[in-house]
Amino acid sequence: MRAAEPDRFWSYVVKGPAVDDCWIWTGAIADDGYGRFWTHTDTGQKVLRPQRYAHQLATGVELSPSVLLLHSCDVPICVHAVADAAESHLVEGTHRENMLDRTQKNRHANRWSAWRFNGLARAERAQRSRDLRDVILTHGWDVERMSAALAGVEETHPRLF
Repeated sequence: MRAAEPDRFWSYVVKGPAVDDCWIWTGAIADDGYGRFWTHTDTGQKVLRPQRYAHQLATGVELSPSVLLLHSCDVPICVHAVADAAESHLVEGTHRENMLDRTQKNRHANRWSAWRFNGLARAERAQRSRDLRDVILTHGWDVERMSAALAGVEETHPRLF
């Protein structure tokens, strides 16, 4: 890690006003709906998921590629990582634990899945992450607009209430 890298990283993060709010990544977002952060190494550039970089900053541990970070908040661009795992939105886990978490939260595609994730295409998941980022950059921390972006509701959609 270079000295200026953490400052550059945090310049792309917007923290919610409450202690337990998400910390939203506002930088680049790839076609899988997760953020991307470029770092410099001795051999050139390396691209990382921002949540892994945040976890490394918080814990001092560089994760092996086989270790996943599970989002307890289910927000793909959240980077809320702190050394105390009980307060962090990012928890180290395995692929199996990630699949169990997905199933327990009904984020898998089957006829009983929750409507907002049921069969959601990769492009749609990525668009929702980008919409959330855009809400933060345009309107700041606006919970109603953020929830609408995560649910795929456009501002032009008519409201019932």
